Amino acid sequence: MASAYESAYRRSLEDPNGFWAEAAEGINWDQRWERVLDDGNPPMYRWFVGGRLNTCYNALDRHVEQGRADQPALIYDSPVTGTVRTYTYRELRDAVAHFAGALRSQGVQKGDRVIIYMPMIPEAVIAMLACARLGAIHSVVFGGFAPKELATRINDAQPRLIVSASCGIEGKRVIEYKPLLDQAIELAESKPQKCIVFQRPQAQAAMSPGRDIDWNDALASADPVDCVMVEATDPLYILYTSGTTGIPKGVVRDNGGHAVALHWSMKNIYNVEAGDVYWAASDIGWVVGHSYIVYGPLLAGCTTIMFEGKPVGTPDPGAFWRVISQHKVKVLFTAPTAFRAIKREDPEGKLIGNYDLGGFETLFLAGERCDPDTLNWAQTQLGVPVIDHWWQTETGWAIAANCVGLGALPVKPGSPTKPAPGYEVQVLDEAGQPVAPGKIGSIVVKLPLPPGCLPTLWQNEAGFRDSYLNTFSGYYLTADAGFQDEDGYLFIMARTDDIINVAGHRLSTGGMEEVLASHPNVAECAVVGARDTLKGEVPLGFVVLKAGVDRPHGEITKELIQMVRDKIGPVAAFKTVTVVQRLPKTRSGKVLRGTMKKIADGSEYSMPATIDDPAILSEIQESLQTVGYPKTGT
Repeated sequence: MASAYESAYRRSLEDPNGFWAEAAEGINWDQRWERVLDDGNPPMYRWFVGGRLNTCYNALDRHVEQGRADQPALIYDSPVTGTVRTYTYRELRDAVAHFAGALRSQGVQKGDRVIIYMPMIPEAVIAMLACARLGAIHSVVFGGFAPKELATRINDAQPRLIVSASCGIEGKRVIEYKPLLDQAIELAESKPQKCIVFQRPQAQAAMSPGRDIDWNDALASADPVDCVMVEATDPLYILYTSGTTGIPKGVVRDNGGHAVALHWSMKNIYNVEAGDVYWAASDIGWVVGHSYIVYGPLLAGCTTIMFEGKPVGTPDPGAFWRVISQHKVKVLFTAPTAFRAIKREDPEGKLIGNYDLGGFETLFLAGERCDPDTLNWAQTQLGVPVIDHWWQTETGWAIAANCVGLGALPVKPGSPTKPAPGYEVQVLDEAGQPVAPGKIGSIVVKLPLPPGCLPTLWQNEAGFRDSYLNTFSGYYLTADAGFQDEDGYLFIMARTDDIINVAGHRLSTGGMEEVLASHPNVAECAVVGARDTLKGEVPLGFVVLKAGVDRPHGEITKELIQMVRDKIGPVAAFKTVTVVQRLPKTRSGKVLRGTMKKIADGSEYSMPATIDDPAILSEIQESLQTVGYPKTGT
């Protein structure tokens, strides 16, 4: 007898219209759709054509009307300010309706763009939902992004208005946003008409007369407004992701397919329902924050948590356990890098014993490849299932996952399990032919993509086709490389540009990282391919050691080199690994392997806009010099 997952997956591919029409019954529609899937203009597919709805209404108003007015909707937990504040569904709806009125009074209408450049505070969520309420298109830019990067997004989105705050707080550092915003507007060719600025007590922003409006003043002259109904195919938001040309790509998310897919995912992937407490420990500047801090949990009637803090240092590596215990979290979703940071500071997991995690059921990890050692550590320490799943900014929700709500499948460490319903995933070689099980190739998804995925890029259909659709006709290119095993489990090994060619052998840096991470002294690691005149490329390893490890580094690196030789073989040519204090990462926790490779090659590189601490690159450069990189003459 087929499992619930197998039945759902098969039906989603054989009868997508019936499958997603049934899922759409979980959403309130002002007008039902004429067609579930419009496939009349491939490869430009659309979902729920003719349908009308409002995403904010589905996230807030309907829950108030259906008896959840007094249930907590949003819990703001900020260890950096010592604040915990709870909004019920009624309170959040009223705050959103009021701020939507403030936006309307400044001329914002359906279809207008609004850039939100804010820290992890409730006002950011309120601003996002207020845009959705009006049918305006929001584009959240990570607070603290460099002025040049923000300016490129202003030029592309051409917002009528920008919503910002006086500052963000990173650990113990206060980062003033307003000077960065002012510089960005000065650089931008497209100028917003107005800026609404929320003043935080940690910093007072200087206001530009005639352009800038204090958040409280904007509210004082505004009345609450009702939801504006929009087409299911109308954009809900634009979220920019890095482009290979240096120009960010504006991923578009529609209203109808997005609401249906995220609502479906909450029960079927994460196994949470209305009333449950769900926490995505991410940032609203990233897709995880959009999908699973704001929209997904609220569409499902859950209580969502907004955490302004870090896994370590706010105040210690027990921060996550405190939040789970205090707020009775059922499911946590975060990045593996957060757990590597916790593991590094508290290798034995001693702080977990200080908290009651009795109501905690499942940990989900995503955002980067989860090495088996991190997954096994988390599972051993927490005593709950640890589920790796894989998705992208472009898809908005999981491509592959262990769908707990459909009955969890056996876990294979290193794998995000099997494709989620709606995604027909294949692994192809460079000629576009399927590869054998266990062989690495390009991971693609057969078109059409399911609801919730990007229908296009903002004002750039040609770029959409070129980036995602033209490489393999009839398929969406994920730009990830990996393989499927005999059981159909996916293994995401690296981005396609992280597959290195060593003397004609295509090898995965992810596979080498998996070996390094299994060493008992290693907290986290990265492997990049460096240019080599003889072999084309050779792998370079970087490892961060666990707290308290005082063994000679030379002993550890010899062990690591031998481990890679034993488990992958001499073909890997893995001969160099260096110990570093930390790895350069984006603010979302992704390791900047491309930048590390350029440093190793001696190539020019620009400072990544998303880097969490630029000083780390100097440390990487120094560590590479000690092992002879960059080499002269390569």
